[in-house]
Amino acid sequence: MPASTVLTKQAPAPIGPYSQGIIAKGSFLFTAGQVAIDPQSGQVVQGDIKVQTRQVMQNLKAIFEEAGTSLGSVVKTTVFLKDINEFAAMNEVYGEFFSQNPPARSTVEVARLPKDVKVEIEAIAVVDDK
Repeated sequence: MPASTVLTKQAPAPIGPYSQGIIAKGSFLFTAGQVAIDPQSGQVVQGDIKVQTRQVMQNLKAIFEEAGTSLGSVVKTTVFLKDINEFAAMNEVYGEFFSQNPPARSTVEVARLPKDVKVEIEAIAVVDDK
């Protein structure tokens, strides 16, 4: 495994699908923030925060696979939300993609996102040295 989870009772336990910390080895892939754009049409997918989060995660997954890694190698994400009140719905979909050993994560509300989307996510993953 390219990363191991850090979990201590001396800090608050995670309250969602994320880890307190990750120890990573190897090379890293840093993604640009991904928004809910359908790569086929080039258009923002229409729908609620769940629909948009699912598209963002599929976009990230495609980037990782092209780089020779996977969602399982992600060690850190940053989630930018247009409305923090939509956190629970975003978190539900996000958790589907990171059901085991979730990465460390930060989530913030922002005033506005590109193309007026509801969510943007950037990630850091470990890529095996070849």
